[in-house]
Amino acid sequence: MNYTTQMDAAKQGIITRQMELVAQKERMEVTRLRDLIAEGKVVIPANKHHTNLDPEGVGAGLRTKINVNLGVSKDCCDLDLELEKARKAIDLKAEAIMDLSCYGKTQEFRRKLIDFSPAMIGTVPMYDAVGMLDKELKDITADEFFRVVERHAQDGVDFMTIHCGINRATAERIKRNKRLTHIVSRGGSLLFAWMELNQRENPFYEQYDRLLDLCEQYDVTISLGDACRPGCIQDATDASQIEELITLGELTKRAWERNVQVMIEGPGHMALNEIAGNMMLEKRLCHGAPFYVLGPLVTDVAPGYDHITSAIGGAIAAANGADFLCYVTPAEHLRLPDLEDMKEGIIASRIAAHAADIAKGIPGAREWDNAMSAARADVNFPKMIELAIDPEKARRYRESSAPEAEDTCTMCGKMCPMKNMKKLMNGEDLCIK
Repeated sequence: MNYTTQMDAAKQGIITRQMELVAQKERMEVTRLRDLIAEGKVVIPANKHHTNLDPEGVGAGLRTKINVNLGVSKDCCDLDLELEKARKAIDLKAEAIMDLSCYGKTQEFRRKLIDFSPAMIGTVPMYDAVGMLDKELKDITADEFFRVVERHAQDGVDFMTIHCGINRATAERIKRNKRLTHIVSRGGSLLFAWMELNQRENPFYEQYDRLLDLCEQYDVTISLGDACRPGCIQDATDASQIEELITLGELTKRAWERNVQVMIEGPGHMALNEIAGNMMLEKRLCHGAPFYVLGPLVTDVAPGYDHITSAIGGAIAAANGADFLCYVTPAEHLRLPDLEDMKEGIIASRIAAHAADIAKGIPGAREWDNAMSAARADVNFPKMIELAIDPEKARRYRESSAPEAEDTCTMCGKMCPMKNMKKLMNGEDLCIK
């Protein structure tokens, strides 16, 4: 190859195989896609070592993508179960999987995941460093942190969340401006603790060029982590969050100078009326880079239902410019999600993404809804089930309550307006007794 990264190729005017595949999926002219990648407004996370990747684009003018989190922890370390979750996530059409493993045979799991997954794979190397290295957090060296990053890159990880923007200045601001929930980002809190314990600067901020070297070598997309994302609606849009966002914007430009692709991570928990403004701020301060949001969760009082609070916020965020939604499951804040939790989270997130794509006018989005509406007008239940975002659940519900007449449901029966209007519009007689 005569280019280093997808961005480098785009800047040279080269159209890569990955660009061709993404353009076809997105119904976009490939030259337009190439130009957006060159500008940093679209990324195609595609590590050179992830050989069976089915590439996806994230960013301006493209379908809103979703990410699924999974991975082993000390309390739940069943590798086979997590691999089963990954297969299920792919079956349910998730475009990305983040391996958040922080205990045990992390590299073995990561390599198995990358070997079979056509979805793009993300990781948070900070988790792995703490979970894998047999030493206290305070004693981990900067070199060890970077060795873990390089190992993930060599294994074929397509994008990495790295909390480069939480530096000592931001840490001091957090201490001066007390928050209700402090720092809720796991990686952010670990780096905050490392800086406090060692009285040293964040190595990923201080040696950012070293990180860019690795990302450029393997074409790893940096997902600039939001260590200061709000963990409750009370902490949203505060000084610490905005200061970090300004820093991430500066780091974005430095990455682009090296042809390294960048995504920006965002909130978090946030009241409905703040979401649109936050999307505008990110796009402005981070120069149009793709925005990757967790939620946002629009209320803090719904444990067990946070896939719903997240989907509400995610739809609003994506309709106002967010490009990538990290799913949230009903188990959020309570436990590691099981398979059913994961499915509920994926479907909720996909609904949010699709609703936003309709609002954004993404090619093909509204056509899906129109096809469903046509099937309903035709009282064609098999077609409705086929078109459903979750056909299995739609079929199960349909079969669980059999109507007297096959072309009705047990809600309306013979009074079904769709059935009756179809007959009337076709000039047929009507009998609803």
